Amino acid sequence: MTHLLLTATVTPSEQNSSREPGWETAMAKDILGEAGLHFDELNKLRVLDPEVTQQTIELKEECKDFVDKIGQFQKIVGGLIELVDQLAKEAENEKMKAIGARNLLKSIAKQREAQQQQLQALIAEKKMQLERNSISLVI
Repeated sequence: MTHLLLTATVTPSEQNSSREPGWETAMAKDILGEAGLHFDELNKLRVLDPEVTQQTIELKEECKDFVDKIGQFQKIVGGLIELVDQLAKEAENEKMKAIGARNLLKSIAKQREAQQQQLQALIAEKKMQLERNSISLVI
């Protein structure tokens, strides 16, 4: 363990001069300050300068606020991602429905075309039968 011995040299003229109240305390604080030791508002001896301590406390509070805001931001972004995923699924479902409807319409169109060809073939067959019947009646 290291011990720190603080000494101050006071000249006789300084001893006899009229001193302001608290002069010794101020001198002790100056000497301790030079050694890197400081008194806080409760007169407790501290290693850090009170300004540095205050800045550290403020930085700690700002960091806590920042972390809280980042947490809120992550919750908001998470909700947004879920919403976008849900919308993407709904869009995909609607897309599949549209593709199914389009394919159904194509199928119906092809069925109608095939039915039309069958009816035209039937009409042609009936016309030929009509002609045969007409010829048989004439003979």
